[in-house]
Amino acid sequence: MNTVQIEPIKPEHNTALAQMIREVLLEQKAPKTGTAYEDPHLHQLYEYYNYPRFEYFVLTKGNKILGGAGIAPISNKKDEPICELQKMYFMPEARGKGLADKMIQKCLTFAKNHAFTQCYIETLPWMKAAQKRYFKNGFETISERMGATGHHSCTVFLLKKL
Repeated sequence: MNTVQIEPIKPEHNTALAQMIREVLLEQKAPKTGTAYEDPHLHQLYEYYNYPRFEYFVLTKGNKILGGAGIAPISNKKDEPICELQKMYFMPEARGKGLADKMIQKCLTFAKNHAFTQCYIETLPWMKAAQKRYFKNGFETISERMGATGHHSCTVFLLKKL
């Protein structure tokens, strides 16, 4: 099947997802430190997101991973009302086709259905196309970091009420 699909992460996606995320970060000239590049769970995303109120969606075409994005509580509290849109990256061939908007909506629908009231995201200052996409989907700039993501290189903070 060669149609583009958005599906929940599977264990067999782990290695290819980690590789894709690192490729995109390098392509975007992101620093390796203070970004998802060095996340300790990057090679075990299925296991990391395999909890209630956590989900990672994978954009696939056939057997190829073209992108992904996740939702998780911003803290480890079970009843946390704020989630974070995490690790949203797309290969160049998936960009400019409206797939990012579909992915964002898939993630935000999941968040609403799991009792989150706000969604946070942080990004790098030069990722203007991504910021434009987030603004288009209702995110607004906030002045301070929320949570302890470990992504100190990401200095643009956005929040959306759900």
